[in-house]
Order: sequence, then C-alpha cells, then structure tokens
Amino acid sequence: MGNAELCGPSQFNVAECRIGGMKRKNKRRALTFALASVAVALVVTTIFMVWFLKYRKRSRQLPIPDLIGQSHQRISYYEVVRGTNNFDEANLIGRGGLGLVYKGTLQDGIIVAVKVFNTEVQDAFRRFDLECEVLRNIRHRNLVKVISSCANLDFKALVLEYMPNGNLDAWLYSHNNFLDLNQRLRVMIDVASAMEYLHEGHSFVVVHCDLKPSNILLDGDMVARVSDFGISKLTTADKLIAQTKTLGTIGYMAPEYGSLGLVSTMGDVYSYGIMLMETFTRKKPMDDLFVGELSLKRWVFESLPDRVMDVVDANLFSRQDE
Repeated sequence: MGNAELCGPSQFNVAECRIGGMKRKNKRRALTFALASVAVALVVTTIFMVWFLKYRKRSRQLPIPDLIGQSHQRISYYEVVRGTNNFDEANLIGRGGLGLVYKGTLQDGIIVAVKVFNTEVQDAFRRFDLECEVLRNIRHRNLVKVISSCANLDFKALVLEYMPNGNLDAWLYSHNNFLDLNQRLRVMIDVASAMEYLHEGHSFVVVHCDLKPSNILLDGDMVARVSDFGISKLTTADKLIAQTKTLGTIGYMAPEYGSLGLVSTMGDVYSYGIMLMETFTRKKPMDDLFVGELSLKRWVFESLPDRVMDVVDANLFSRQDE
C-alpha cells in the first residue's frame, strides 16, 4: 500500500513490470554519465596541456645543457637547498633587483655563492637566460667564474665562485676595512683588464651596462672580479644597440644610455671612468655634495692638475706617505 511503483505478477493486483524499459533507462543514465566524465577529462587535459606547453617553451629558452656541459659539475636543487641550509637568512650575502645571493657549501666541501633569481620579477627568466649565455662563453681571471646552474619551472639559480672579500663598494665605505693607494690601483687595473677582454677578447662583444663598485667582487687575494651580467648585451664591435627600457644605475650610466637608450662599449668606458674617480675620492656620483651643475666628473676635472689633494680620499695616505 502506498507504493505506486510496485510491480509484479497480475495475481498480486499490481502493475506489470517493464524490465526492458528500465534497462534502457539505466543504459541512458550510464551513457550520460560516461559522456559527462569524458567531457570533464578532456577539459582538464586541455588545461594541463596548455600549461605544460607554456612552461616547456619557457624552459627551452634556457641554455642549461650548454651551460653545464662537461666542464661544469651538475648540482641538484636539493644540494643547493642543503648547502644554504634551506636558504637561511644567516647565509644571505647579497641582495639585488633580480634576487638574492646566498653563501653555500656543496657536498664536496666547496664554498659557493648561489644567486637565486626572483621569478616574480619581470624579465627574470630572460635575464637568467642572458647571464647563462654570457658566462658560458667567457673565461678570464678578472671575471666571476660560474660553477654550474640549477633550474626548474619554479626555481632559477646560478652557482658561482665564492668571493670571500665581498665587493668594492663595501670596502670603500666601510669603517673597519681599508684599501690603500696600491690596492685601489690594482683593483681598477683588474677591472680594466676584464672590460678589455669583454670588449675585444673574442669574436663577439659583451657590453656590461651596469658597471659600478657593488658589481666588483674581491677574491681571497684581493683580485677584482667583474660580476652581474643580468642586463648585459651581446653585440658586434662598434655597433650601437637602441633599447626602449634603460636598466642601468643612475650616476654611472653614460648620457647617451640614460637619455636615448643607446648601448655600446663606450657606455662601459664612461661607467668605468666614474667608478675610477669614486674609488680614489670615496665620493659616490649621487653624493649630496653634487647639486645643480656640480657633478663628480666636474668636481674632479676642476681639481686637475694643481688641487688633486683636495678631492682624493683623505684616508688614502698615511701621515708618512702624504
């Protein structure tokens, strides 16, 4: 009673069962469910393929196999994590626009610098690619040596030779460390040697584009090494490159680079000249002293040749050397 759907033999005074109709109804339900499942699977697969192709295209742009090659050791992401104690802040030795630099120790005990690119920064992948391209093609005693690279879809890093004496900027403006006249001269000669090699040492030309004291590192013997090729340009001799976005550092950029975006070896020479004056005067080009028409360049120029001692770093000489 009360069950209108009950069916069976006629002697029970219930409706006749339609077994074939129910089977067809169940088949239709099963077919509908199967088609819906296939449709969902196709949508999910399509989304995954789009994502996969996007990141595979991006990763293909990175010349990792060429960079590592036979002359560079292979270093895994997990070894980098262990070596930096999971990127502990205690191991942080540098901070820049592209990311962070950590001190790390590899399994074989070698101390390295791990430059981790911030993948959320615009052009981070392109700059990682560029720095790999530059560093795998150049070798010079006054350039920072690349040991290897470490990259996956979410992590890009360069493993570089560790420079125990930091950078030139820290030495110039430190209250605890001091570079005498001969040391500063040797550093600038080292930098000049590196730039001569980049500009004239092989078939292509490397324009650094961001030469400044913080990008000059010092090894254990106080030999200077030029670093940070994230915005450098590969070109041919005597060629000007025009770019719409200027990425150098204010105060060190050549006028034609800052205003017109023209990149050439002459721009590096200009930056070297500014850094040379800063090294011996201990004055940054953006120092508060330089206002209006007065600049570091003009200040030094007006001191030549009779008032050089008015502009050089007061701590450059000891009393016996004055």
